[in-house]
Amino acid sequence: MMRTRPLKVALLGCGVVGSEVARIMTTHAADLAARIGAPVELAGVAVRRLSKVREGIDPALVTTDATALVKRGDLDVVVEVIGGIEPARTLITTAFEHGASVVSANKALLAQDGAALHAAAEASNKDLYYEAAVAGAIPLIRPLRESLAGDKVNRVLGIVNGTTNFILDKMDSTGAGYQEALDEATALGYAEADPTADVEGFDAAAKAAILAGIAFHTRVRLDDVYREGMTEVTAADFASAKEMGCTIKLLAICERAKDGASVTARVHPAMIPLSHPLASVRGAYNAVFVESDASGQLMFYGPGAGGAPTASAVLGDLVAVCRNRLNGSTGPGESAYAALPVSPMGDVVTRYHISLDVADKPGVLAQVATVFAEHGVSIDTVRQQGRPGDDGEASLVVVTHRASDAALTGTVEALRKLDTVRGVASIMRVEGE
Repeated sequence: MMRTRPLKVALLGCGVVGSEVARIMTTHAADLAARIGAPVELAGVAVRRLSKVREGIDPALVTTDATALVKRGDLDVVVEVIGGIEPARTLITTAFEHGASVVSANKALLAQDGAALHAAAEASNKDLYYEAAVAGAIPLIRPLRESLAGDKVNRVLGIVNGTTNFILDKMDSTGAGYQEALDEATALGYAEADPTADVEGFDAAAKAAILAGIAFHTRVRLDDVYREGMTEVTAADFASAKEMGCTIKLLAICERAKDGASVTARVHPAMIPLSHPLASVRGAYNAVFVESDASGQLMFYGPGAGGAPTASAVLGDLVAVCRNRLNGSTGPGESAYAALPVSPMGDVVTRYHISLDVADKPGVLAQVATVFAEHGVSIDTVRQQGRPGDDGEASLVVVTHRASDAALTGTVEALRKLDTVRGVASIMRVEGE
């Protein structure tokens, strides 16, 4: 039997995502009510400026006083889609204190203060859901937090930023340079006027922190995530990748150590074999590959951004939270964490592709091989890239077996000191094997 009194929802933010949330709440009202067991009422909308026209929203619901809105005391759910750290953090904790559960899409805040927010939610016996914070419409957070709760997740490997994937895909498929591909992404609306958060990996790092925290049920903050952008990736790197049967993606990688005693989280460009499922993810799409003991390998794929896809994830959380309100229960909490430390990047073990500019003369390869051996880094293959130039230089490409990042760093420092090594053109990790 459906309850007639509506559940009251406040919306913080009415931009691209917020306006879609409001639209879907209105146009799908009957369907949402049937799924929840009670009607849902938009009780207020907090915005920065009243001057902007918001189609389909009653102007009487719109306010610039977000604090007063979340303090009303009669709200069931607050949906936060304003982003950033403040005032979002204070508004969310205030909502808990005044009796509302929260649905958020705020990856930056959750990556920085997720543990504290979960603790605040549990202290108030309220829900905190945030499916939309990672990978847009792709159901990912709930499967990791609930469906795989009885399994042991060992690795999460994913493309979690559509802008960077579009740029790298364009470079791969057309041979375009980085700037040319970025210009196209900007013209098509995939990249912001200032793309720094995307191309330097900040956006993906925030998502990696959230994914690692949930997958391994341990505290992982944004500062724990190693981050490397993709602005230095070149057409030459793609040419080398193709020779190896690989392509290049900006990956978020969260791993549990083999002994189970620690975890790592990192974001960086990497070569992956064309046979790996992530290699076929094209355009602005996202995909996340999960490896666990019992379930084996799972992949989640779909649009990772945009107003409608992100709003879809928000509404999915809204339905779940509203059901909990009707049942007088809350969803799974996160305040009790495993005490797994986050290991530094130097402990990460993977393969490497190193391109060296060297003197074109006998004995160079032997010197290079000796340096690798002295630092405990085993060489898989070596090849000369292209033909020697008139300047007496050649390009030498070395692909290693698995080695620690610390060992590789020491190796490269030693290589730079060789008189026969004129420069290190590029270093790229090889993942997905």
